[in-house]
Amino acid sequence: MSVMEAFALTDRTALVTGATRGLGREFARALAEAGADIVVHGRDEEAAKEVAAEIEARGRRAWIVLGDLTDRASVDRIAAEAIGAAGHLDILINNAGACIHRPALEVTDDEWSHVIDTNLTALWRMSQAVGGHMVARGSGSIVNVGSISAQIVNRPQFQPAYNASKAAVHHLTKSLAAEWAPAGVRVNAVAPGYIKTDMSPVDEPQYRRFWIEDSAQQRYATPDEVSPSIVFLASDAASFMSGTVLVVDGGYTLF
Repeated sequence: MSVMEAFALTDRTALVTGATRGLGREFARALAEAGADIVVHGRDEEAAKEVAAEIEARGRRAWIVLGDLTDRASVDRIAAEAIGAAGHLDILINNAGACIHRPALEVTDDEWSHVIDTNLTALWRMSQAVGGHMVARGSGSIVNVGSISAQIVNRPQFQPAYNASKAAVHHLTKSLAAEWAPAGVRVNAVAPGYIKTDMSPVDEPQYRRFWIEDSAQQRYATPDEVSPSIVFLASDAASFMSGTVLVVDGGYTLF
């Protein structure tokens, strides 16, 4: 296998959660460009259709599964529909997420539960549902979307629920990697820094001092600067990597 062939995802199938916007949409397109067929998950059917059309325009097949990831029955249904449509899954990208900026003493139980349920519990349940399928097949690659917020306390805004959820995602990644490695299933994570998406208001002036000027590269990134890392971790180029958290942050966590 040549170096470039190791990065190819030709004829593999991938389920991307939260694929209708932001990072998830870019991840789905990047995986398709690398050769994978994509199961597009989201809650907005029209947006999902747009992403599916973008994937098909790249010469790959696309299927759509809709549903709430914070409900166990819904997660099991989504996984079953994805496997049924594609025939099998080689790759799972656990991307869907939520964040609430709120000081700790002001966070409500509902806000805490929403963030933890979306970022951690949904990822856990989807990993169980798809991971069982992969373990039975003896192969598979799961890539979890973590964050540098698992390693630092962001400022000037406070977001304790998000930080806690992403720290748990990083360690869950390692736990699943250790358990499933003998079965041929790799589990890794990517930890993005400040990326320009709908969920991260990197352009707002009040954040520039802390989000941009404190970074070694002194800039934010765009989603297409993170997606190659997703392709890498999903591919055979990372065949000897499992339990790794790959930081993509422009050097922000160096300081």
